[in-house]
Amino acid sequence: MTSESVSEETAEGAEPASSVDTADRADREVLVSVRGLKKHFPIMKGVFRRQVGAVRAVDGVSFDIYKGETLGLVGESGSGKSTTGKVILQLEQATEGTATFDGIELTETTGESLRKLRPRMQMIFQDPHSSLNPRMTVASIIAEPLREHGKGNAESQRKRIDELLSQVGLSPMHANRYPHEFSGGQRQRIGIARAIALNPDFVVCDEPIAALDVSIQAQVVNLLEELQDELGLTYLFISHDLSMVRHIADRVAVMYLGHIVELADVDALYDDPQHPYTQALNSAVPVPDPVVEAGRQRQILEGDIPSPSNPPPGCVFNTRCPLAEERCRTEVPEWRDIGDGHYVACHLVDHKTT
Repeated sequence: MTSESVSEETAEGAEPASSVDTADRADREVLVSVRGLKKHFPIMKGVFRRQVGAVRAVDGVSFDIYKGETLGLVGESGSGKSTTGKVILQLEQATEGTATFDGIELTETTGESLRKLRPRMQMIFQDPHSSLNPRMTVASIIAEPLREHGKGNAESQRKRIDELLSQVGLSPMHANRYPHEFSGGQRQRIGIARAIALNPDFVVCDEPIAALDVSIQAQVVNLLEELQDELGLTYLFISHDLSMVRHIADRVAVMYLGHIVELADVDALYDDPQHPYTQALNSAVPVPDPVVEAGRQRQILEGDIPSPSNPPPGCVFNTRCPLAEERCRTEVPEWRDIGDGHYVACHLVDHKTT
């Protein structure tokens, strides 16, 4: 995307893609491209079940994910992160906008055409306890996508299962056990093995460490990084844990109430956050140095996230922003590049950069 096309999108109020016009990314291939993506869930009431409103879970997000990179998507619970991932994979139908995978428009792809794309796009779910069928053995769980897409015979599938279990750090000898016989971290490894069984190009990691003990989280993240290097995977890593996202992501998009409010390279976003919401999130991340931690000033956000069925006018963050001005309550902030591919939607940052 050129700088001219970014200006055209922002003029219409849409959030443009990440900085694909910067020199160091000019030669990188875009694998996933999202433009103006919306997902509104209807609110139905009355005897005749008439629609009286909509929950705006995702309300016009745009970004690119480059081949081989990890894009972190962070924000509080209820900000629309998981819904964004599901809409990209067409597990939920988009209300508006487009999601393109390797040049193929997913929102217009259905039936057998979409089914043929499924092996290339997979998902790791948040809860390893509920995402694995308790009545199936580990071998059956991992073999299910292989059987569904006709990959090999019984013998080759068994070899593939053993290979996958070893790849995620589990013993092939345990293939005939059931999920309840494994710990949470081991179950998540089973889910990862299932996700990579078909050699995908793109994996949506939907808070894959949120349900795990802290001592296990780093192991799972390290495994994901190793698999990415080994298999050339591209990740959309969804999480509310900013410290873990900093470890795994190349770029980070910050989401609030269905909108992306800031997007930048991981170092720029953590070292110099521009949006007040990002600054507040970043201030909540503990620093392992007690001297530095004691001298930090935390930014405490007051109130709760507004209802996505009735978002505030103007900037969606204005009801909780400690720096909000009058125009923040009436005007939607323009999404602009403030340099080096650092995008932010905030009137106050506009003041600093003009």
